Amino acid sequence: MGTAMNVLLIDDHPLILSAMKNIVGGLEGVQTVQGVETAYEARELLRCKAELDLVLLDLQLGDADGFDLLVEMRRDYPELPVVVVSASDRVSDVIRVLDAGAAGFVPKRASNEILFEALHLVMSGGVYVPPMPLGSADDPLDHPLSLVSYSARLRSVALPASINSREPASSTEAATSQGWAFETLGLTPRQKDVMRLLLQGATNKIIATELAISVETVKDHVATILRVLGVKTRTQAVLVIKQWQDRGLT
Repeated sequence: MGTAMNVLLIDDHPLILSAMKNIVGGLEGVQTVQGVETAYEARELLRCKAELDLVLLDLQLGDADGFDLLVEMRRDYPELPVVVVSASDRVSDVIRVLDAGAAGFVPKRASNEILFEALHLVMSGGVYVPPMPLGSADDPLDHPLSLVSYSARLRSVALPASINSREPASSTEAATSQGWAFETLGLTPRQKDVMRLLLQGATNKIIATELAISVETVKDHVATILRVLGVKTRTQAVLVIKQWQDRGLT
């Protein structure tokens, strides 16, 4: 992360807020950490043109819905990255906040090391997506675009036996499966490049510049990737690819 970074924490639980201030304040490059317990206080700080580089937002606030506040901040301060740190680890909540423009989602049960990793990734321009099991039985499935709906898509392509059985693969099998998922999708090398940049949270314009192609060409590639993955948004595509990465398939 860069130097002299100013962070705003929004959490209505005083003990958690205090603990988070200590944790985040210990990160290299963090200059100040401000903590507020209400959406009202957060709005006032932002209206006063507070010099902020990052916001960590809890979804459960006493005076506002955290999802609504996230949407509001992304609309009014689009350059300010917001990472949701929530007691929820529901797949539907992860999808919802990332679709709303959050730069990451960190469950409160995550370790300090995971939080550090997430914040470093976000401040480097990436998007942090927590590891999540496909088709988790713990997810209430009240979101029409839950990852459970993607699991059938993944199962429609035959996985290597060691992965289907969830047994550790040998070094030879691991080497053979490396890159398997992307190859099976039948994407072109350029589409694979676009997909990897999507994982970094890059916009179409940034992808176009990075790959020296037009924005319209990027849009065409993204549309193809979404169609191949059987999803409707970039966020959903990132989540599916993330699952493959966690399982050693990319």
